[in-house]
Amino acid sequence: MQPTNKIPFKKFIPGIAWFIVVCFLLFLPGHDLPNINWLDQINFDKVVHMSMFGLLVILFSWPFNKSGIPIKKKKKYFIIIALLFCIWGYCSELIQKYWAIGRDYEVLDWVADSLGAIAGYVFSRKKFI
Repeated sequence: MQPTNKIPFKKFIPGIAWFIVVCFLLFLPGHDLPNINWLDQINFDKVVHMSMFGLLVILFSWPFNKSGIPIKKKKKYFIIIALLFCIWGYCSELIQKYWAIGRDYEVLDWVADSLGAIAGYVFSRKKFI
């Protein structure tokens, strides 16, 4: 089977599905979230944010893995994907601040989202190029 420049839409379905799950989790009303004090002490929510956004970048970069797209173009796409999810992380914080019931804007959540996106980019670049 020869690599092709076209990536079938179905290869993006895992990323789209995970994006929907992430949005659901990010915009749950605050009173629906578990309140476990010891997790707050270790900033567990930041680890969750990093993991969610890192996986988003990986899942949206994965379809490029065995495509016939030139390496230079793949690198460009991976950077764009990571940047878009950094921006989405900030937008999600604004949505939490203004529209999500019982949720707050936290700049450190956005930092964790961005670090996760960068980690996802580094992983994708090493594994998919």
